[in-house]
Amino acid sequence: MKRIKPGVISYMKELRTSGHSVPEISRITQTAKSSVLRHIKDTPIAREHMRRWLDRKRTAQILCMKRWDDASIRASTMVKDLTDRELYLIGASLYWAEGSKKDFSFANTDGDLVKIFISSLMKTYGVKSDDIFVSIRVYDDLIISDCLKYWSKITGKKLGRETKINVLTGKKHGKLKYGMCRIRVRNGGNLLKLFHSLKEQIAGTCPRSSMDRTRDS
Repeated sequence: MKRIKPGVISYMKELRTSGHSVPEISRITQTAKSSVLRHIKDTPIAREHMRRWLDRKRTAQILCMKRWDDASIRASTMVKDLTDRELYLIGASLYWAEGSKKDFSFANTDGDLVKIFISSLMKTYGVKSDDIFVSIRVYDDLIISDCLKYWSKITGKKLGRETKINVLTGKKHGKLKYGMCRIRVRNGGNLLKLFHSLKEQIAGTCPRSSMDRTRDS
């Protein structure tokens, strides 16, 4: 970690006292936002500068909301008419990122990703609902019935007493509000081979980097 000079830290605190935001201080001092936050987190903003800080914060929030709206509109246009071919690749890409390399299983804490993956399996790869098996992993401070209810809604599978549940000792971490969901497919060996083959085919069509060309010369 790069050591920050005491003079720079003092300047950060002065800027904070005068109502500057973390991004502003980061830009002015050319210091990472995480470092700025670490050094100014206990520095209060002076009362006479509080109005400036609140106004800029409100403006930033409005701008952020507008950017989210713009992104949502653009995304809606981009996915309006997804083809089967695109869904094939989406499912395969998710598996390359989050799936097991030895047996066909996919695990994630993000309900949307799990939903997209199952949809791809059923709509484009022809996997039947009865051939999809769901298990969950939770920490022991979570309410298991809530986790089962959540993943039932996400997967479209009725989860309950017979569902395999792996309970870990400790408290939930980060985004693990409902634990982790694992998807397995009956006789998934052929799908595993297909996904690996798709990856190899796509990798073979990608142009080689200058580093690769230099290495071969």
